[in-house]
Amino acid sequence: MLRVLTASTENIDDLDAAINDIKTQLDMDNTLLKNTVGIIACHYEFANAGTVKAICGVLPFEVCGTISSTQGLAGVSANLLLTLMVLTSDDLSFKTLLTSSLRGPFPSEKDSVAGTIREAYTSAVSDRADMKPSLIFVYAPFMPENSGDEYVNVLTDVSGGAPCFGTLAVDDTVTFSECYLLYNGEKYRDRMAMILVYGDCKPRFFLAAISENKFFDRPALITASAGHILKEVNGRPVSEYFESMGLTKASETSYAMTSLPFMVDYNDGTPPVSKVFIGLNEDRYAICAGAMPEGSTLYLGVFDKDDVLLTSRKAVQEALSGIGNSSGMLIYSCISRSMTLGSELFAEIKLVQEEIGGKLPFLMAYSGGEICPTLIKQSAAKEETAINRFHNNTLILCIL
Repeated sequence: MLRVLTASTENIDDLDAAINDIKTQLDMDNTLLKNTVGIIACHYEFANAGTVKAICGVLPFEVCGTISSTQGLAGVSANLLLTLMVLTSDDLSFKTLLTSSLRGPFPSEKDSVAGTIREAYTSAVSDRADMKPSLIFVYAPFMPENSGDEYVNVLTDVSGGAPCFGTLAVDDTVTFSECYLLYNGEKYRDRMAMILVYGDCKPRFFLAAISENKFFDRPALITASAGHILKEVNGRPVSEYFESMGLTKASETSYAMTSLPFMVDYNDGTPPVSKVFIGLNEDRYAICAGAMPEGSTLYLGVFDKDDVLLTSRKAVQEALSGIGNSSGMLIYSCISRSMTLGSELFAEIKLVQEEIGGKLPFLMAYSGGEICPTLIKQSAAKEETAINRFHNNTLILCIL
């Protein structure tokens, strides 16, 4: 049995009031079971003011999560908000871990981003190496120099293919300077934290990106890349590709094309994955927020408010159609979706609140990059296999 609890506070400077809000809503003396862990999302002001640390200091369990520009629970949504989801169970167990710094340069492959994550994971599970987690929640800061796909690939490998779900931090500053990972009350700009879930847990995952009719009908082939650096498209420099699409000026301004996502088809049977263009480097190559594998097909899409709400509604309705004995939902949505909503900043969260309608407790927060399995169809057996992917421009949903 898994029990899911949620709580929130808007008290930033009054630490006693914030603690009281959380403790009252959780009613921990009567609700907590044998094993418990917390997932947090909040505006960076709560971390800078010491509110996160004060709250985590009175909780009898470990807490992981990230800064987010906007969050919501049933009945509440705001920018200046702290939200907490608590997972508690007699049957499931939880283990948390924190890596060392993921910021280079690294002196050797062992000390690389992948090596650092691998070492932290291997060390944390040394006492249960024969057990595969049924789910891994993943949290990290937004670091433009690193690729979220590298995070996902090493975790998939080191965990034996355990499903991974999580988010990169995002804030509402112009420079994204307050994108902290949160771990047991402390904040970090260069580390990753995880929650490993052990036991009979069968999570289900749903995604909302952009509708296929929003793809431009001009597919291109990625012919040269290096991780998340896109060099050539159709055998020509990527700058020429932007010129052919009339996007030269936009490509020269960082984050100017967040409403024009790259849809990348890996040509392996999985749905296209959305990636964000960040900017051009000194060689006029495109820096993207995720890997751009050579041989993949690239589509340019277009985001608009109506499609954001349409795709989100479909994903939540699909999740709700089979909730059965489910205990709760955790939802992350890319900050680019929020930006597309313009003045209706809370429209997507309000839609989720209305669709769920009290059926399950949930936490929704905005994200700087989304980690969620996607399905590949095995045509011969007509079976589906989940493959961990790193996404942008996407709403991801985990139902527990």
